[in-house]
Amino acid sequence: MAGVGDSAAGAAATPGGGRDGKDRDNRGEGEQPPAGGGPGPGGGSQRFSSGPSPGGVLGPPAPQLTETLGFYESDRHREKRRSRSELSLLRFLSAELTRGYFLEHNEAKYTERRERVYTCMRIPKELEKLMIFGIFLCLDAFLYVFTLLPLRVFLALFRFFTLPCYGLRDRRLLQPAQICDILKGVILVICFFMMHYVDYSMMYHLIRGQSVIKLYIIYNMLEVADRLFSSFGQDILDALYWTATEPKERKRAHIGLIPHFFMAVLYVFLHAILIMVQATTLNVAFNSHNKSLLTIMMSNNFVEIKGSVFKKFEKNNLFQMSNSDIKERFTNYVLLLIVCLRNMEQFSWNPDHLWVLFPDVCMVIASETAVDIVKHAFITKFNDITADVYSEYRASLAFDLVSSRQKNAYTDYSDSVARRMGFIPLPLAVLLIRVVTSSIKVQGILSYACVILFYFGLISLKILNSIVLLGKSCQYVKEAKMEEKLFNPPPTSTPGKTSNKSQNKYKFSQGHTEEETLSASIINQPVHQKETPAPSLVTSNSDQFLTTPDGDEKDITQENSELKHRSSKKDLLEIDRFTICGNRID
Repeated sequence: MAGVGDSAAGAAATPGGGRDGKDRDNRGEGEQPPAGGGPGPGGGSQRFSSGPSPGGVLGPPAPQLTETLGFYESDRHREKRRSRSELSLLRFLSAELTRGYFLEHNEAKYTERRERVYTCMRIPKELEKLMIFGIFLCLDAFLYVFTLLPLRVFLALFRFFTLPCYGLRDRRLLQPAQICDILKGVILVICFFMMHYVDYSMMYHLIRGQSVIKLYIIYNMLEVADRLFSSFGQDILDALYWTATEPKERKRAHIGLIPHFFMAVLYVFLHAILIMVQATTLNVAFNSHNKSLLTIMMSNNFVEIKGSVFKKFEKNNLFQMSNSDIKERFTNYVLLLIVCLRNMEQFSWNPDHLWVLFPDVCMVIASETAVDIVKHAFITKFNDITADVYSEYRASLAFDLVSSRQKNAYTDYSDSVARRMGFIPLPLAVLLIRVVTSSIKVQGILSYACVILFYFGLISLKILNSIVLLGKSCQYVKEAKMEEKLFNPPPTSTPGKTSNKSQNKYKFSQGHTEEETLSASIINQPVHQKETPAPSLVTSNSDQFLTTPDGDEKDITQENSELKHRSSKKDLLEIDRFTICGNRID
């Protein structure tokens, strides 16, 4: 109504204002326009007309809404012109120099970035701890072939030939472990004599005559072939061991022991030749004049970073990669030893030539170590994996070592390392024996005496290494709180149906501490049980120490219902070298 009053006041100043006022009063009494100023009898459409009225009287002034819009538009244009005049380069530079921000507004983000930096700084230390422990594990399994395996084969053969003299007290002529030891010894001897038909010198000159690019391609192909041989070779050996020790009462579901044995001999021989070609290619690279081949072969390690860093990795995938790196590093050490032996033989064991090879050996080792550190540092960074995961990996490897000393051990430790890391010591041992026997000539009684002393030295080194590793493994197992898993009984039914009573039945006695019980179980020798089947050590219920946090166990009924609906997940104790081929484990 205020707008109507204003228009009436403007109309009173014009001639005939009284008449207009009377008309306005009449409109105000009878014909009030809508509040919104909409059209109606005598409403807004008549008042806002700019032309003369039908009575010849001028209408109201120009609409205020248009004037208001025009007024604001003119002010907006004036403000734009004023802001353009105030902009200058000095004001821009002043704003850029004095502009501030506060990092505490996003504290969580920057704290996470700092933790990632600290994790990358911890990776070299934690990774090398795992690498050193794993390398000594491989060394222990490798020395076992040269030291304790011949003695075990001798004891098994002695039992086999003297058992009829004492009477057949047992249904088995030999224990399963003794049968496996005899098979390993026979395979080693046969492959050693077969390797004598391979001419190392001819292979060296054949490879040396190739171009650098060909040798680079050959070396890459040999690495791939070595992984393929390792993945399939352990399956062949395991199939042979199980075929030879399987109870005879069962229905025959295999092709026979002799075909499996020939397959194993062929595999070990071919894998030994493959490693020999690798060693020969590395020897050619060391003896090249411009060292170009050695540089190219070292650069191949850095290509591994590109193929590994920018992929999705879970904890189990990283564990598999860590085992592969341990095996690869130990194999490279043995290859470098073979190269040094062949070069020292060519130079009549001149000590001065060893210092010529020393810089190249250090360069190869340093490049391998640097590549592993960079690769693992960025993998953990991109996948948000903490550095503490390597201690879990070390505890898992220690668990394998301790469990192989138990009464209910289901495998030898060397076979356990082969399955976990893909390191099969038999082909490498055959090649090293072949190179040592061809490089070192033993003549005279003094030489044989030195060989015997060297053998006893290897036995002493093996025993010392085993004792130290066993002590450290027990420490790692206790730190990971895995002692109870060593004494859990094997499942007699399907996993997940064991009761709490059976678990409480095998707890520690109060008169012994955990350390005494652990050491006592390791020292005891395995005893063959006639009626009960051979138990397995690692079960699915006890293999959750690395992928699940510590806490109270769930109810068994709830666990059984979950097992039906969820997909099976791999645990670190169930992951070996051949479980994953670079794929993600869900």
